[in-house]
Amino acid sequence: MSQPVTKKPFSFKTLARIFSYTRNYRRTMSLVVVLSIVLALVSPLRPYLIQQSVDVYIGHQWLKGLLYISLVQLGVLILETVLRFIFSYRISWMGQNVVSDIRRVVFGKILYQDIAYFDRTAVGTLTTRSINDIEAVNDVFSEGIISIVADVLTIIAVITAMMVTDWRLGLVCLTTLPAIILATWWFKEAVNKSFQRVRNAVAALNAFAQEHIAGMYIVQAFAAEKREAAKFNAINKEHRDANIKSIFAYSVFFPIVEIILAVSMGLLVWWGAKRMLSYDVTAGVIIAFVMYLNLLFRPLRMMADKFNVLQMGMIAAERIFAVLDSEETIRNTGTLDPEHISGAIDFDEVFFSYKKDVPVLKGVSFHIPAGTTTAIVGHTGAGKTSIISILNRLYEIESGSIRIDGHDIRDFDIYALRRRIGVVLQDVFLFSGSVYENISMRDESISLAQVQDVCRLLGIHDFIMRLPGDYHFNVRERGNTLSQGQRQLLSFARALLFDPAILILDEATSSIDSESERLVQHAINMLVKGRTSIVIAHRLSTIRNAAQILVMDKGKVIERGTHTELMQTDGAYHKLYTAVERSARELSASS
Repeated sequence: MSQPVTKKPFSFKTLARIFSYTRNYRRTMSLVVVLSIVLALVSPLRPYLIQQSVDVYIGHQWLKGLLYISLVQLGVLILETVLRFIFSYRISWMGQNVVSDIRRVVFGKILYQDIAYFDRTAVGTLTTRSINDIEAVNDVFSEGIISIVADVLTIIAVITAMMVTDWRLGLVCLTTLPAIILATWWFKEAVNKSFQRVRNAVAALNAFAQEHIAGMYIVQAFAAEKREAAKFNAINKEHRDANIKSIFAYSVFFPIVEIILAVSMGLLVWWGAKRMLSYDVTAGVIIAFVMYLNLLFRPLRMMADKFNVLQMGMIAAERIFAVLDSEETIRNTGTLDPEHISGAIDFDEVFFSYKKDVPVLKGVSFHIPAGTTTAIVGHTGAGKTSIISILNRLYEIESGSIRIDGHDIRDFDIYALRRRIGVVLQDVFLFSGSVYENISMRDESISLAQVQDVCRLLGIHDFIMRLPGDYHFNVRERGNTLSQGQRQLLSFARALLFDPAILILDEATSSIDSESERLVQHAINMLVKGRTSIVIAHRLSTIRNAAQILVMDKGKVIERGTHTELMQTDGAYHKLYTAVERSARELSASS
């Protein structure tokens, strides 16, 4: 779940870092800055031209001059419209490009994070960071600091024009300015608080919906629909109430602004009429001031909203930069990339923990000769899966050493190391896409014919050809259109396609039916020849032919030997195997 949005002081450091991503768009940045200044200067021109039209040309009935100045006004209007279009388009264009750049950098950072980082960070949080929060950064450009600066320049230009035209009338009209400033400040604070509630509620809704849609099978299996619906309704109510709070602020603020504008107009008419009677102020000045006031109040209406958008964009940016500043990245300091490895593996007094001071592996040592099959067995939590996680450096060990062909695995280029280790896990993950894309991992250098050859070797080609679209069949997210056994077979083909020197099967046959298991077992027996293999299995019958079996308990190797050797002793393996066989017989008898 995303962390709650809280109000933070404005950070120029964060703002400067956001704008550092505009360095590839310096010309556009310079253009919008220049346009903001030009538009601020152009804004008071039309009221001034209207004033001249009324006082000079209409007042003196100079029709030819009136036509001329009307054409000038039309030209100024067209110019301002074109400039405002260019300003709006280019600032949004730059914002979208910056967002695209940041999203690429953030996702690239996520791809190379240490696996331990994902153990501590929820998927929904990273999804929010790489999509929603980055999109909020775009508002810093389109509705944020540049737009605010442009509005401030416009306000300064309009007030200056008012004071130059008639400073006494200008002061009278601006007596309502403190009121609009107070109203704007109240609105900014009220909307800011409601926006915080809305974003927190949205994060809670996203997390709840994502979790429960993914776990819908459990919800329905335990008839928990009503309870979960009640929880969702509570979160949804908070989202609704937060939005209504912001709607209330908008509903109050804009009428107040209109009232203040009306008061300013009233002061203008009252004071202006008195001045006109003494021939001190012309009708053109009064008309110009009406336009000035409208130009002045237009940006003031939106200023508070833009400040809130800027603030929320800054908060989103700080979250994004927290991901980018994370130092939990894969440490690839090795350079070794041999053309061939035989696959001899040595663990020497290896200690490992997922959490500090909670050891998972405690001084594990063993040797796996190249080209042999080693099975690792033990109760849940014994440390079996941890061994394969540290072998391909998904996690770093605390002490000891792991060697392949006599070389410490930290000396290998990490990607060269992982290319030589094929892994088939119990929990198979398939991506949205075709069967061919999932087996080849979208590697364009791997042809369909190569994938088909591997599938024929495994004996799964026929089942794939029976799918609608055969190798182009879309397995959809997580492979939900396939059975567990079919997904396992595809993951097995995926691992073996890359011809790894070391093959790891982590509970690879524990979740498939008997027919699929026979297919896999046949392929295993044929493909492990000449390949170093590590097999972790609950079904002990599948590892009887392993060259050696390591029995683990509480993070230590307590027994080792062949199946025959271990069965001759009254040790942990003998008891474990006997218990499993007894359970299998009882299950068979009951069915």
